[in-house]
Amino acid sequence: MKDEVKTDRELLSRLPTLADSNPRKYNKRRKLIETGLAVGVPASLIALWQLGFHYEWIDNRFYASPWEIVTSKKLREAELWSELWTSVQRMLKGFFAGSFLGILLGVLMGVSRLIRAALDSLLTALYTVPKLALIPVFVTLFGFGDLPRIALIAVTVFFFVWISTMSAIMGVEDGYREAALSFGASKWQIFRHVLFPGALPQIFVGLRIAAGVAVLILIGVELVLASDGLGALIEKGRTLFLPELTYVGIALSALLGLTFTYLVRILGRALVPWAPEDQTPNQN
Repeated sequence: MKDEVKTDRELLSRLPTLADSNPRKYNKRRKLIETGLAVGVPASLIALWQLGFHYEWIDNRFYASPWEIVTSKKLREAELWSELWTSVQRMLKGFFAGSFLGILLGVLMGVSRLIRAALDSLLTALYTVPKLALIPVFVTLFGFGDLPRIALIAVTVFFFVWISTMSAIMGVEDGYREAALSFGASKWQIFRHVLFPGALPQIFVGLRIAAGVAVLILIGVELVLASDGLGALIEKGRTLFLPELTYVGIALSALLGLTFTYLVRILGRALVPWAPEDQTPNQN
């Protein structure tokens, strides 16, 4: 019997880990490791890319090396930064318009079964349509200015945010609503203090995905429809057989996507501190 108790105690007991004994040191070490991985993996791939040029594994007639991209004269030209700023403006306008409409309709469909029944099938069908296929429609509707490009970005962002928001509202546990009702909360109070705060973490996940998609569709529509912007710059490099120009455009597009997605993530952490990602130190 004593042996059995001892065995049980041995199974139930464990030595305290660093996360238990010194959470601050554990957090510091974990952040250092995570930062090292976040920087080290891309840096290793770029170094391998550069080595490929050094040892002539990659044909420099058709591809540009990282060093050529970084030292490119194009990076110092005002025209290049003007192209970048043009793309940023289009992306931001489309993203905010699409996000606003996506959150608004997602909330309405999440809280109302009738609105959801009326619109769900229609929106799901439209969601599956390739967005670049809508270019002729938008050009016919809005002309050849910036409006069709912004509208295409907005429509693409809308669907990602709409689905995320509607699912998040519907996914809030019924127990929270019932608890609020038991305290006499009105429908507006339930929405304001229970449904919307409970859905916000998932809504910001949708916004982060939409941020990356906004850059993706921006470059796609500029490749096809625009005479300026990063997409047009990439296409210009291709048609003129200037790989350096194409790769500068691609590098700036990647940097734009990374920066914008990270900014949305920071905003989400600031506005939704109760999201699982921001919970405390002892998570693995």
